[in-house]
Amino acid sequence: MDDLIERPQPAGDGSLGPKSFGVVPGLVWAFHIYEDGTAEPIDIDRPVDLPRDGYLWLHLNLADARVVRWLDTSGIPAAPLALLRSRGTHQQLHAGSDCIYGVFSDLVRDIEKPTKEMAHLHFVMLEHLLISGRHRTLSAVETARQEVACGARRLTNVAELLELIVDHVADAVDGLANELTESLDAIEDQLLTERIGDERRKLTRLRQTCVQLHRQLSGLRTVFHRMDREGIDHLKPNLRVAAGKLAQRLDALDHDIVEMRDRARLMQEEVSAKMVEETNDHLHLLSILTMLFLPPTLVTGLFGMNTKGLPFTDNDNAFLWALLLLIGSSLAVYFVMKRAGILK
Repeated sequence: MDDLIERPQPAGDGSLGPKSFGVVPGLVWAFHIYEDGTAEPIDIDRPVDLPRDGYLWLHLNLADARVVRWLDTSGIPAAPLALLRSRGTHQQLHAGSDCIYGVFSDLVRDIEKPTKEMAHLHFVMLEHLLISGRHRTLSAVETARQEVACGARRLTNVAELLELIVDHVADAVDGLANELTESLDAIEDQLLTERIGDERRKLTRLRQTCVQLHRQLSGLRTVFHRMDREGIDHLKPNLRVAAGKLAQRLDALDHDIVEMRDRARLMQEEVSAKMVEETNDHLHLLSILTMLFLPPTLVTGLFGMNTKGLPFTDNDNAFLWALLLLIGSSLAVYFVMKRAGILK
């Protein structure tokens, strides 16, 4: 841990006291979490000292340009530092004997609740320190902060804090999956009424969301499965993340998302089939109307010719006779089509 801080910063009074990060620019929040799991918030405008017991959680706004300059002077090892500074979206998890660092996906959070948009959390975890950073407000990290701040969870080591964040990533995706399931049920009920509105557009958006969630969950569970296979015995005790347990939960959640995606695809195919059926019905009706009005059109064209010898030219009731011929010709075609089975 002492190797982490190569350049200690002066304390607030200008003297060089205990090793300190100094005033951290772009710090969103900071907690000192003691060995018994109780947490104490740290004033983000004051120097942040390394704890004598427990561990620190520093959460950074990586969109702040000052953070990059601070990271360069923080003494963080080169590989974790490069990952913190990057804007990469590839989910990854790297473990050494005294350090774990990586990138996780999380749902973007608006003012009230998580959205369907994904962003990424970058982090470096040492035995007594977790530095996390994001470019946009994230749901799981915010929920974990609220639990730590109110004392709802007592996290005795830094690995438990990371597990809590991943658990809340799964919780947020699970909540979104429940919303998608309700939307699918509503669309299915609408399809059973045989009234198709904008269900095709809704299903397209829903499938896109499922594909995005599956892609992110697949990457996240893969990194934990890899850590579980490689083992955690070489890690220091405080860094031993329960990778197998997290991977199992992510597997079950990803399975539900895949089932939902397949269900949405089948419903989309059903909608397409119904639309094709409706189109065929409309064409069938149009063909019938064309055949019904073809004889009247012929009669109208015939009596509309200005030639000699036309019937009824000297008859006072000629218009009525022509009208009867129009109606009669349509009825004749109707009965012929009915007998032939064209009309059902």
